[in-house]
Amino acid sequence: MPLITAPIAPPDPGGPGGPGTPVPLPGIGEAIASYTDPTGTVWPLSEPSFGWFTLGEGVSGLGAATYALTTDAQPRGGARLRHAQPQPRTIVWPLYVWGDDHMQFTERWRQLATAFTRTLRRGPDGRRTPGVLTIARPDGTRRSVRVYYREGFDGRGKRGSGLVSDAAALALWCEDPYWEDAAEVTVHRGMGEQGDFLVPFPTVSSSQVLGATTVDNPGDAVVWPTWTVSGPASLITFTNESTGESFALTPSATGHGDLASGETVTIRTDPPQVRGPDGTNWVAALDWPSAVLWGLEPGENDIVFQLDGSGPGSAVDLAFHPRYETA
Repeated sequence: MPLITAPIAPPDPGGPGGPGTPVPLPGIGEAIASYTDPTGTVWPLSEPSFGWFTLGEGVSGLGAATYALTTDAQPRGGARLRHAQPQPRTIVWPLYVWGDDHMQFTERWRQLATAFTRTLRRGPDGRRTPGVLTIARPDGTRRSVRVYYREGFDGRGKRGSGLVSDAAALALWCEDPYWEDAAEVTVHRGMGEQGDFLVPFPTVSSSQVLGATTVDNPGDAVVWPTWTVSGPASLITFTNESTGESFALTPSATGHGDLASGETVTIRTDPPQVRGPDGTNWVAALDWPSAVLWGLEPGENDIVFQLDGSGPGSAVDLAFHPRYETA
C-alpha cells in the first residue's frame, strides 16, 4: 500500500467506499473525520484502508464549549450572571496504526506524529499554524475546528506494541472552542443603476441599494465577518442597529483620496485589519477611538451600510462562516 507523502483530496462525504465512507463516532453518530496539517496535507481518520483509523471508544471533546462564569453575589442570596467566557477546548482523539511489517508501520507512525506535532513549529513568518480537524456528515455538511497537538502520540507502552501496530490517544488543544461551518455565508448589496427621475417616466432606485438590511447568523456564536467595499465612496459607515455598535472609514485620511470606481478596500474584524486597494494598511483611517469592528450575533442582525459619495459600481460584500457549539 502506498504511503501518504503528499496532499490528497478531502474525503467525499457522498462517495461509496474509500475515505468517503461514514463511520460511527461516539456522541455524533455517523460521520467522516479528517485532519489537515499546516502544510495542507489531508489525513483521513475514519478509513482503515490507509493503515490507521479512529478508535471510537475514547473520543471526547466534540460537544458544547466549556464556559467560565463571572457572577455578582446578591444581597438577598444567590448570585447574578454577569459574563460568560468560552474556554479553550481539548479534544481527545485515539488512533490505531498498523502496517504489513515493522518498517511500514514505523513509517506511518512517524508521518502521523509529524503531521500533528508540526502545529507547534514556527513557520518562516515566526508563527505557529494550527491543523484543522473536520467532521463531515453524510449529507455533505462540514464543521471544522483549529487544533494544536498537546500530547498523546507515545503509544500504549505494552509488550508487543510498536512492532507492527500501536495506538495513540492524541490530546488536541483548540484556542477557539467553536466549530466553524465550511459553507461561507455571503451578502451582497450594490448601488442600483442611476438615471433621470423623469425619463422615461418617474422612477426610484431599488430598495436594495446600500442602506438598511437584515443579516441572519445561523450559528450558535458571534461571528466576525470580512467586508469588501467597492468604490466609489468618500466615507464608509457600517452600523449594527441590533447592538448599537458602528465604525466608519475615511479613505482620504490615508492620503489616498476617495475610493474610486473599480477600487476596493477589505475590512477584517478578527483580527482587526484594513487593507486599501494596493494592499497598504488603512487601519488608521478608522474613526478611532469610537470605532468598534463589531461581530454578528446569532440570529437576525439589523445593520446599515452607508457609503457617502457612492455611485454606479459602489457595493458592499459581507462574508463569514457560521460558528457552532458542537461538531
